[in-house]
Amino acid sequence: MAKKTQKRMPRRREEFTYRGHSMEDLQQMALSELMPIMPARARRKFDRGLSREHEKLLADLRSGDEKIRTHLRDMVVLPEMIGKTIEIHNGKEFQKVEIQPEAVFHYFGEFALTRRRVSHGSAGIGATRSSKYVPLK
Repeated sequence: MAKKTQKRMPRRREEFTYRGHSMEDLQQMALSELMPIMPARARRKFDRGLSREHEKLLADLRSGDEKIRTHLRDMVVLPEMIGKTIEIHNGKEFQKVEIQPEAVFHYFGEFALTRRRVSHGSAGIGATRSSKYVPLK
């Protein structure tokens, strides 16, 4: 398999804050303290409780495993995940994603896209005469 180049975000000049809290503050907070500043959808997910798979993923992240692969695209990025590299399944393969501070409280699925850009080629065998028309320059 060929190695894919991973795009990196440019370095920011000032420290990242989320709703007035620095990343260090967010990482020190317990989950119950994070709940009021989370967006409503993420807060609802944690209010209803995490599944066994989500709990296992959090335990793996906290244990410090180097290589973490997951199919859980509906997991919310928490401040304790910042700086980790996670491989997220997009339906066909695992895509490496380095979690940045700007990703806090977004979902894993937002960073491993499931659809590719469509690039149409020329008309193939069996195409109608009108679809084979290519204007001369």
